[in-house]
Amino acid sequence: MNNLEALKYPIGKFDWPNNISKEHIESWISILEHFPNRLENLVKDLSDIQLDTQYRPDGWTIRQVIHHISDSHHHSYTRFKWALTEDKPLIKAYFEDRWAKLNDYTAPIKMSLNHISAIHFKLVYLLKTLSEDDFNKCFIHPETNTEVMLSFNVGNYAWHSNHHYAHIENILKVKGWI
Repeated sequence: MNNLEALKYPIGKFDWPNNISKEHIESWISILEHFPNRLENLVKDLSDIQLDTQYRPDGWTIRQVIHHISDSHHHSYTRFKWALTEDKPLIKAYFEDRWAKLNDYTAPIKMSLNHISAIHFKLVYLLKTLSEDDFNKCFIHPETNTEVMLSFNVGNYAWHSNHHYAHIENILKVKGWI
């Protein structure tokens, strides 16, 4: 892995097991449950200058990453609900890079930290009530035209949480801020 690739994927790309077990799902739900507090503790004392620092060359700022997590995990929650209430719904993709250029991505991070906390509370509450059959339901992702099982999506968003946490943590370490 080259240096830029390591900066883009500090924990590697999502590598899921062939057979997703109940234990995998429980572990991933635990990651999702604790992520909002971990993230807030990581960034709560950062200054605006620190928040507006890119985590890698040509990458987003820490502030943009936090707002992205809020939007992305909101989408994920909605995708779970669609898959649970419709038969293999075709979800809506969005241009993450374009969203990151909108003015709300310059806003104070508290707004998105609050949203991440709320959406994770709702998502975890929902996930803990699902049956094995529910986790086998899926949605269709339009970019790949593939079925995405909810069991996979739980792991993917646990990975996504840790992935962006590592982006922020790594730049804080490089800069000597932690």
